[in-house]
Amino acid sequence: MHELGIVSGVVEVCAKSAREAGASRVLSVRLRIGDMAEVMDESLRFAWEALTEEEPLMRGATLEVEDVHPASICLDCAEEFEHDRFHLRCPVCGSADTVLLRGRELEIASIDIETEDD
Repeated sequence: MHELGIVSGVVEVCAKSAREAGASRVLSVRLRIGDMAEVMDESLRFAWEALTEEEPLMRGATLEVEDVHPASICLDCAEEFEHDRFHLRCPVCGSADTVLLRGRELEIASIDIETEDD
């Protein structure tokens, strides 16, 4: 379950960033995750619930996930197209000479925090 490792890293980065910003707690975290990263949502959320309870600044923080669907460009005809995880051939010319433009993202998009001033 690589989701545990992913969440562990996210919690670590978010808690560190929150401390540096003088936060009293983290309210929410938004992740951008591409379909090609093959992250299982249920496992991710299970790991989130378990690991955020261990970090005082993260307790009760919500997790929001933005799904990023794959898109590629054909190197033969320059067509940009969206696709699923398995069908990477250009729908216009049929070429398999394509480059993934998006769909492998695994990034922290935002961290909402609360400070003593709030």
